[in-house]
Amino acid sequence: MPRAKKTWADKMRAKPPHAVILDKAFAGVPQGAKLLISSPQEIADFLKTVPAGRSLPIQQLRRELAARQHCDAACPVSTAIFLRTLTEYSFEQVQAGVALKDIPPVWRVIEPKSPILKKLSFDAAWITTMREQEGLAV
Repeated sequence: MPRAKKTWADKMRAKPPHAVILDKAFAGVPQGAKLLISSPQEIADFLKTVPAGRSLPIQQLRRELAARQHCDAACPVSTAIFLRTLTEYSFEQVQAGVALKDIPPVWRVIEPKSPILKKLSFDAAWITTMREQEGLAV
């Protein structure tokens, strides 16, 4: 019997952040580096600290998450996956009536040409609209 498909809320409950020491280079991170594998919740908590009207490139998000966890780098692959998970979950929350002030401002880190936009299950115009409302580049 196949397992039920996980919801975005289920995916938000990923493993807690943890670090690994790379035994070989990975995604531009050298062998021996301490690599942070973040979590959707850690990214959500971090984004809540980004002030309105400020945009943060995903590379800077990764650097800041890694620094907070005393790591050399944050995994670019899992960070992008978790950011998409958080974005999908946040959009569902807004659709369910949760106030914008109560969701992480994912639009402050998802830039107009981000590959994440193409993978969203909803119209990426929502991200563009939110960026416009805050005076961020679209």
